Amino acid sequence: MMPANDSNNSTGPVPKPEPAPRHYRSGGHRANDGSRPGPRSLARRAGRTRRQYLTAAAVALALVAAGVYAGVQAALPVDPPAAAATPTAPVTDAGRTVPPASDLPATASPTTASPAAGAVSAAAGKPAEIPAVPAVAVPAIDPELDSQINGIIAANSAYALGVSLIDVSDGVVHGYGVQDKFVAASTAKILAASAYYHLVETGRASLTAPMGNSTAGTQIRRMVQQSNNDSWALILRAVGARGITDYAGSIGITYDRTVNLLTPAEMARTLQLLYTGQLLNGGNTAQLLSYMQNTNFETLIPPAVPPGVGVHHKYGLLFGNLHDAAVLDKDGRAFVFVVYTRGRNYSDMGPRTQIIQQLTRTVTAALF
Repeated sequence: MMPANDSNNSTGPVPKPEPAPRHYRSGGHRANDGSRPGPRSLARRAGRTRRQYLTAAAVALALVAAGVYAGVQAALPVDPPAAAATPTAPVTDAGRTVPPASDLPATASPTTASPAAGAVSAAAGKPAEIPAVPAVAVPAIDPELDSQINGIIAANSAYALGVSLIDVSDGVVHGYGVQDKFVAASTAKILAASAYYHLVETGRASLTAPMGNSTAGTQIRRMVQQSNNDSWALILRAVGARGITDYAGSIGITYDRTVNLLTPAEMARTLQLLYTGQLLNGGNTAQLLSYMQNTNFETLIPPAVPPGVGVHHKYGLLFGNLHDAAVLDKDGRAFVFVVYTRGRNYSDMGPRTQIIQQLTRTVTAALF
């Protein structure tokens, strides 16, 4: 059939052309006597001639109509089949075949669209709204934890207890109990180690330099992991009294090695800066943190930490001072946790060890 609405072609029937006058010389029946045909014979002849003409005209009309239809169809645009698209070679990525990307939108499957499918949003192109996924609550240092820590300190008022806690993601120092200076004991060895590494990084010292019966690098390891006091003395001598004071001042700490005093917050800040790479380069940071594991005294914070939580720590023990300063980490989250205690002497180390472990269990239960 022809298109139902084509402005370039008439949709009505093609008019029949008028036949041109024509004389027929044959085809008539003649009488045996050779006379002219009579009126009846002429009428029959005329009838047969008219039928032949009408047949020829009908054939001509059919041919004309067929030509017009073919011309119209040839002029109509034709959608190319999908297979006619120029194929694009797949891209290979290290031996893996990757289908070629296309800028064309995906074609819907040729199924009958439901009425709802045609009801497109008035804001065409606006993506559908995705229901919000409730955020998972991340444990934090909150008022409830503050209250628990303060409660433990209040219940053990026979001892001077100072606690500092830092979430390394924000660096805020949370202090509990006594926040004055304590004798730092061996926890200050982290400050001494950092000061020597700083000299190495600024070209003024070397980890392979001879020191005592070994090298400077070995003395740092002994000082931190084994808490060796002879190694500490060698490192302090190399750094110098003025050097250690200036280095501590550069990170906001007032420190005099002759009295070796630090607050819990100052010790916590030192560990936070170390762990986050703000004191030393990556290699030296990793090395010093590794020395803060598997130490010769793992009886304070480490036993109270749940499985799966990493512990890097430095304890301190001197007369009535019993401390532990640690970085606790798991799954990309880390907290600095420092507990300084002061009692009578070594005789009450047992009760203070229990207090340190109770505080550790409280903190880790809330934060991990």
